[in-house]
Amino acid sequence: MTLLSIAARRPDAVEADIRVLGGQEVAFFRLAEGPHRGAIGEDEGRSIETLVHTAVDVGVPIVGVLATSGAEIGGGVASLAAWGRVAAAMAHASGVVPIVLAVVGPCVSGPSLLLGLADVVVMSADGFAFVSSPISVAAITGLQVEAADLGGPAVHTMRSGVAALVADDEVGALEAVIHVLAFLPDNNMSEPTVWPTDDPVERPCERAARVVPDSANASYDVRVVVADVVDDAELLELWAGFAPNLVTALATIDGRPVGIIANQPQALAGTLDIEASQKGARFVQLCDAFNIPLVTFVDTPGFQPGKDIEWRGMIRKGAQLVHAYAAATVPRVCVVLRKAYGGAYIVMDSKGVGNDFCVAWPGAEMAVMGAAGAVEILHGRRGVTDAERAELEADYAARFCTPATAARRGFVDDVIDPLATRQVVALALRALRRKRERLPRRGHANTPL
Repeated sequence: MTLLSIAARRPDAVEADIRVLGGQEVAFFRLAEGPHRGAIGEDEGRSIETLVHTAVDVGVPIVGVLATSGAEIGGGVASLAAWGRVAAAMAHASGVVPIVLAVVGPCVSGPSLLLGLADVVVMSADGFAFVSSPISVAAITGLQVEAADLGGPAVHTMRSGVAALVADDEVGALEAVIHVLAFLPDNNMSEPTVWPTDDPVERPCERAARVVPDSANASYDVRVVVADVVDDAELLELWAGFAPNLVTALATIDGRPVGIIANQPQALAGTLDIEASQKGARFVQLCDAFNIPLVTFVDTPGFQPGKDIEWRGMIRKGAQLVHAYAAATVPRVCVVLRKAYGGAYIVMDSKGVGNDFCVAWPGAEMAVMGAAGAVEILHGRRGVTDAERAELEADYAARFCTPATAARRGFVDDVIDPLATRQVVALALRALRRKRERLPRRGHANTPL
């Protein structure tokens, strides 16, 4: 149902209006293949720019459906300026209202960069997006590549991280958009909608308690743990194929939307690499912008080691995650499931970066590193026997790695029964519901991009 239409000189090329989508008012625009191949010319740019500004003024989410050949060639530099104004409008809307875009066909050239400004991008199975076309790639590099291999859904879900979700077609893409928006408020001044649920907060987490192995090196699917903690075992995982060593998902606890961040031992043993750090940072900022509390599940041996990853900027990119957490003002609850070592312990929402409430399971290990590595550094040079090594490792683990040690120092608020995880997290979020933080006066932080 359309509530307000934005004037467009060429309505066959662009739709722009305020409408009801999935029971929620949104600022909706569609660039569709047709006589103008969805190209953005001066008129299309003006329509979308006006719609985006209207969305900010009235405080409703922005939803765009894109099938565009890029800037209209016949419009010359005016076309480039048009999509530039759209990009500027979206940048100003970022963090004010949710921006969710669906790619249902080609989305190429300069306007494809709009996808990078969105909070969430959904792609249809036949959609593709790239800045430089296969023709340009072939001309400059000599590499012959198909459009799908250059920027299809598989590329953007697993390699680039542009797409959070993939649907079969445009109808499915819009359904995915509606699902995402159900967790988000209309704007940054509103609270997310409370969901109805019959799942009691005191329900014991029996499955979660069973699935985590005692051995620190054994693998398991952390999503099983998370699903047992949240309402009705329902998770909307975003960017599942990109950096799978870190899970980012939307869910509800006690009926209220939360953002879930969790190390995934099934992928890279749950270590943090560049892609996981960037994925986590982006998700933390999304939740913080729209008043969604954060619940972090920690089970990581540290940052992934390697020459290549250091050369690619692990320091700078890893700092994005700690910066995002430290800057977040929403309620933040952390659960240490099994191990939290080194710098990865710090960046996974530790008390040191401003976490509000941190708990640990009794078997959790929290230290600079594991006992074996610590003993090797401390005693390796003098040459110890296997029996001495085992004794030294046991002594180090008992003195430095237990959650009780961290709790005595105030780095953990409580050591809890795994069965009580859901109840503890839910009650903590209730207590933190009215949390407010005063931000320093500044233009903006210098985020480690």
